[in-house]
Amino acid sequence: MGYEPRFGQSPFAIAREQAFEALVKWGGYAELIRLLRDQLAVPVDEAGVTDLTEVGGDTNPARRAAETRSLLARLASGNDERLILDRPLLTLEVAGQTAYLEPQAVTHRVGGKFYVAEIRSFPAIDGQTNPTAVAQTAKQAAVSVLALRRTFEQLELDPAQIAHEFLLICPKDFSNRPYGRLIDLRQELDALRFQLTRLRRADDLALALPPSATLDTDREEGELDFSVGALDAFYTPGCLSFCEMARYCRDEATACASPARLGSTVRNTLPGVDSTRTALAYLGDIHAPGLTEAAAVDRLRAADRLRQLRRGDVA
Repeated sequence: MGYEPRFGQSPFAIAREQAFEALVKWGGYAELIRLLRDQLAVPVDEAGVTDLTEVGGDTNPARRAAETRSLLARLASGNDERLILDRPLLTLEVAGQTAYLEPQAVTHRVGGKFYVAEIRSFPAIDGQTNPTAVAQTAKQAAVSVLALRRTFEQLELDPAQIAHEFLLICPKDFSNRPYGRLIDLRQELDALRFQLTRLRRADDLALALPPSATLDTDREEGELDFSVGALDAFYTPGCLSFCEMARYCRDEATACASPARLGSTVRNTLPGVDSTRTALAYLGDIHAPGLTEAAAVDRLRAADRLRQLRRGDVA
C-alpha cells in the first residue's frame, strides 16, 4: 500500500543479541543456571534443559505449543523436577484469534513458582539499565506470564504458580558478562488485562466490511485501500514503534485532523471533539459546542488563556 514500516532492529543489534543469547546458553546453560541460583536461591545441583525450538525435527507452531503444554503439565503436577524450558511456545487468545508467543526461557519450579526469563543485549551499567528498553521488555514478559497463567488454568492447575516477576538477563557494564535482575510485572499485567478486554474481535470487525472487501496483499492497491479504509483506525504516535500500518493510519488521522494525531493524552482530553478543526472553531466562537463537548471546550479555553498569558498577549 506504499507505507513500508521504518522500524526494526539493525542487523548489528540482531547479531549482538543472538551472540549474547548464545553466551548465556553456552556450556549447558551454565550462565542461566548461575543467574537463577544468584537471583532465586536455586540449589547448586545441575538442572536439565529442553530446547523447544523444534520437536523431533518438527518446527510446526501447533506441535511446539502442544509439547510445551505437555511439559508444563508434567512439571507443575509432579515433584521438584528441575527442567528449564528453552524457547517454549505459548498461546493466548487475542481479539478472538490464537496468538503464539515465545519467551526465551521458563524456569523449573523455584520456591513453588515458575519464572519467565528474557535475554536482552542492552547493558546494565552500575546496575542501571535503559528504562525505555526495560519497559518494552517488561511488556513482552507480561504477555508471556499471562499466557502461562491461562495455560495453567486450561490444564486445571493453579495459575498462582506463575511468578509475577520475570528475570531480565543483560550484559553487565561494558563486558559481555551476563547480569540478572528480577523485575515486578504486576502493573504491566493489570494494564494488559484491561487492554485485552477492550480489543474488538476480528470476526466482529470483519462483519463491518463490505462483501467485496479483501486484505489479500496480492490484490491491487486500490482494492486494499478501500478495504482498510472501511475499518476504523485508532492511531496514536506510539503506534509508529510497533505497527506496520502506523504510517497509513497517521496519514488518515492527519487528513481528518483527528486529535489522536497529537497523542493519546490530547485525544483523552477532548472527548466528543473528533477534529482539531472543530476545536479551533469552538475556540474562535465560529461554532457553539453542545452539552457533550462543553467540558472539553472549557479546558481548551483555559489552556488557550494560559498560552496567551505566557506569551504576554493578555494583561
